[in-house]
Amino acid sequence: MSKKKNKPQRPKARRPRGFEDKPADIIRAERRLIDAAFSVYDKHGFEPLQTPAFEYADALGKFLPDEDRPNTGVFALRDDDEQWMSLRYDLTAPLARFVAENFDGLAKPYRRYQAGSVFRNEKPGPGRFREFVQCDADSVGAPGAAADAEMCLLAADVMEAVGLKSGQYQVRVNNRKLLDGILENTGVPNTEEGALQRLQVLRAIDKLDRLGVSGVEALLGEGREDDSGDYTKGANLSPAAIKAVLGFTTASEGGRGATITNLEKLVGTSERGQAGCQELKDIDQILQAVGCDSDRVAFDTSIVRGLGYYTGPVFEVELLADIKDKKGRPVRIGSIGGGGRYDDLVSRFRGQLVPATGFSFGVSRLLSALERLEALETVSRPPVFISVFDKALLGEYFKMAEDIRHAGIRAEVYVGTGNVTKQMKYADRRGIQFAIIMGEDEMNAGQVTIKDLWLGAEKAKAIQSNEEWKSARPAQETISRDNLLDYLKDKLV
Repeated sequence: MSKKKNKPQRPKARRPRGFEDKPADIIRAERRLIDAAFSVYDKHGFEPLQTPAFEYADALGKFLPDEDRPNTGVFALRDDDEQWMSLRYDLTAPLARFVAENFDGLAKPYRRYQAGSVFRNEKPGPGRFREFVQCDADSVGAPGAAADAEMCLLAADVMEAVGLKSGQYQVRVNNRKLLDGILENTGVPNTEEGALQRLQVLRAIDKLDRLGVSGVEALLGEGREDDSGDYTKGANLSPAAIKAVLGFTTASEGGRGATITNLEKLVGTSERGQAGCQELKDIDQILQAVGCDSDRVAFDTSIVRGLGYYTGPVFEVELLADIKDKKGRPVRIGSIGGGGRYDDLVSRFRGQLVPATGFSFGVSRLLSALERLEALETVSRPPVFISVFDKALLGEYFKMAEDIRHAGIRAEVYVGTGNVTKQMKYADRRGIQFAIIMGEDEMNAGQVTIKDLWLGAEKAKAIQSNEEWKSARPAQETISRDNLLDYLKDKLV
């Protein structure tokens, strides 16, 4: 009984739900992906910025991307002066705070890029985490469609920089003003009173792939009852408005020029709708000038996710590649990035209009897509492993490792405990390919022994006994220490 009472209470090793531990290969892959995106942003003249993970809760505001998402989905705490602070839920709200706080000292447009973890206090699920990494680029203080066109080109360049090929992705562009104009032209006011109705329209269009035209038509009208008997209240549009909205969803079935022509007919005399058409024209003119065709950037009026948040052009990067799961079934990844114009965010702080546009992608989501396409670069090679055969030679082993590193090759000296057999087991578990062994005899003779553990494992499959293995010593050779660097460069560089 006394032994049980004196037993120390140890915490259970567990990680919080919705948070990930990332192993080395994932970290390296994410770093390569972010570095590729950063190189594109740098070439376009953007500058890096890092904002803190915590912001004051009132500075984050109510600007979550979806209007129907509650603003309680953040991790918050009080600081020592009783002010509420929240972990950032995206990188855009902190950018707006930074620009407002440093407005007079910034050259505008202020062009920045950033990558970092964001946090959502929401119920986790498959593929849905409470912490994930975003990578953004934004132009703040840029009012024209030229900045939006640049964001489209930026998005396309990033997709190719990370490994996607032409035809495997497409940047798809829509404009909030177009649907506003069409609804305005059919009697739905662009006012706060009409906001709920417009949101219902957006939600209905977003279900087009799943429900088809008839299902969306019902949601635009009185409502729809699904197979389970649940009833969804409709937007109560007039028949003419329903026809116009459905026409809007198919207006982009031609190329960019044909899409603009179709939309000009649909928006009619609405000034807001006409402004949206003109913005698409301006974007198209720049895209044509640089030889960017519809295969890379297309106009697509079916893109509605985010139209409630953005104030003008909105775009998504769609993955078009044919992807299958392990059982050969098709997998739809869908959107792997997006953005648009948001002219209201900085004005919260300054009370004046500050136009802005941006592009963002989720690093894990894009990484998952690239893995499925086998478009990722080769994972970093494991280090060359230097076994400690004789502890009296530790200085020599570390000198050898330094020489190898100076040649641009990773190298590791074993700093654990155990004999050479245990060290080789460690090397196997690390996925080491080349192991170097040098005792006093080899050092005096100016030699080292190199084991190719990968090749040895392959050859071992054909060897029947330990005696045969010891006599053959496959994938092992002794070379001059002076030739070690040339040997490793030939094999690894």
